Amino acid sequence: MNNKAVILGSNYYIGLSTIRCLGKHGIHTVAVDYSDKNTYAADSKYCSERLLSPHYKEDPAGFIRFLTDYASRQSAPPVLIPCHDNYVEIIDEYLDELREYYLIPQTEKGIYTTLMNKESLERAAMEKGVAVPETARVDEEGFLDKVETVIKYPCLVKPSDSPAFVAKFRKKLFKVANREELLAAIDKAHQAGLEVIVQRIIPGFDDHMYTFDAYLNQDAKVAHWVTCQKYRQYPINFGASVYTGQKYVPELYDIGAKFLESMGYKGFAEIEFKKDAETGKFYLIEVNVRITNLNVLLAKAGVNVPYITYRELTGSPLPPSAVTKDTNLVFWYAYEDMLAIRGYLKTKQLTFGQVAASFFKPKAHAIWSWEDPKPFFSFLSMISGKFTRRFARR
Repeated sequence: MNNKAVILGSNYYIGLSTIRCLGKHGIHTVAVDYSDKNTYAADSKYCSERLLSPHYKEDPAGFIRFLTDYASRQSAPPVLIPCHDNYVEIIDEYLDELREYYLIPQTEKGIYTTLMNKESLERAAMEKGVAVPETARVDEEGFLDKVETVIKYPCLVKPSDSPAFVAKFRKKLFKVANREELLAAIDKAHQAGLEVIVQRIIPGFDDHMYTFDAYLNQDAKVAHWVTCQKYRQYPINFGASVYTGQKYVPELYDIGAKFLESMGYKGFAEIEFKKDAETGKFYLIEVNVRITNLNVLLAKAGVNVPYITYRELTGSPLPPSAVTKDTNLVFWYAYEDMLAIRGYLKTKQLTFGQVAASFFKPKAHAIWSWEDPKPFFSFLSMISGKFTRRFARR
């Protein structure tokens, strides 16, 4: 296999699972990051090469030049796989230039951004007949009346640009309980130069969150897919998956495949849905257009997304596949799940008994691997260092 796989982002377990998913098949993996600090994914035995690049935000032109210079020196075009939203944004911006040097599933510039941006996603979903939570835009006429009569409190103030919002506030959204909190949250976002929308909270505990994970081939048709159900997330209620199970929900295929195919999407995408606890209706919440937290679970269930991507782009696609039964497998990010459990117990959303019972399932670990233990110990060292510095400041 002459085509290398260039993986953007090695300071998180998404990059780690991507490296492992490819390296196990003998593919030459290249871990790229702007810093060598905390890049524990690159410590994997399946990482063939590690590179230090310019920062994608501070020097985007230098970052793109670094990538194209590297690819131009290879005997065959590398496959480019981003493992963070910020990398997807810059790939979308420079897609035409990068496609001259790299194999990238998406061929149309702008589709990534449309699905990542909350406002354009909401419009696209409504045009395609997919249910989304009732939404109000800050600049629309009668905004406050709509919030108070249609959306109602409590409600969510969500960013149009999620990566920038998370980078600034270290959270995905603001939850507000009244008009005063709403106006304060909007002002806080605007002071940071960020646009926001307001959405209704769909009723239901965190286990009403589901995902449709799919790979669409170069004909923009779903070729591989699996569905999952969240059990716990961190931060609790409005965070990322920390304990999630594979769960066969065919209705999500019916909604999700139709939507992504109608968008002309190519490559991997994960749609997050919430099932209304009162009506049973599924609402589209967001779309992730890069390898996600659940990658290790999907691979263990039989849908190895990075390898599927690599095989198709290098001219030897794998046969279509789908997980159409319950495997009982769960994804587990132990570190943040412990923090989440503390929050669920404190707010009485879960009991000790419910938490304990949940652990008796076969797991796809976010970081730990008997075959490849070094990244776990690198991660442990990183976390220990953070706690040591925190206590030293007290």
